[in-house]
Amino acid sequence: MLNNLKILFRQGKQFIPDVRTAEVPGIFRGRPVISRAPVDEEQLLRLCPTGAIGISPVSIDLGRCTFCGECAVAFPGKIRFTKDYKIASNVRDRLIIREGEEQPVRVDPDSVRKEIRRIFGGSLKLRQVSAGGDNSCEMELNAAGNVNFDMGRFGIEFVASPRHADGLVITGPVTENMAEPLRICYEAIPSPKLIILAGTDAISGGIFEDSPALDRSFLDQYPVDLYIPGNPVHPLTFINGVLDLIGRKR
Repeated sequence: MLNNLKILFRQGKQFIPDVRTAEVPGIFRGRPVISRAPVDEEQLLRLCPTGAIGISPVSIDLGRCTFCGECAVAFPGKIRFTKDYKIASNVRDRLIIREGEEQPVRVDPDSVRKEIRRIFGGSLKLRQVSAGGDNSCEMELNAAGNVNFDMGRFGIEFVASPRHADGLVITGPVTENMAEPLRICYEAIPSPKLIILAGTDAISGGIFEDSPALDRSFLDQYPVDLYIPGNPVHPLTFINGVLDLIGRKR
């Protein structure tokens, strides 16, 4: 007992008491801010490996962005990345950050299906499928349930079987070999159910977008309820996005 008290005194509490207001340490890159400063837009456009940057006016699509930060390094007076990790939305267009705009990225409550908040507001079980992912997003989603982030306190948990799930979390760009298993998993989930895309690869294909090895037709057939940007997704981004989707305040 004495040793445990010593550890607690030296290290403090390991869990994050409030995931809504937690500060992100280190060099985390969250929501970008784009100024109206004039730059060579063509040069800026060529920097991005995934086509996340648009011009006239300059914009950054968080659904395509790998958060490499090269644009901010090359044009520090034009682009900077904040530590705002609340960048998930249920509206795809809200992931596009435009120059001169500094409003946060949020879930649109009016666009959330009513049954989601009515049925899943107190408990949400999710089946995660890695559809060709590189295991980075998968590791971060696993961390979302550990003692530090503890999303289970909100009734949000990952389950092993789609039969026990309320929704599907997709990571990875959806390879051809995973297209059919993904469909089978989705159809095994009881209705009503939801779909969450976690990470740049899942949202847009990322750096693999034009690869012939992909088959993203599944995403054209079913509505997506939440887009969670990141490369990989930060646990706080995932947890806050899901809480906003199901309408949990705390």
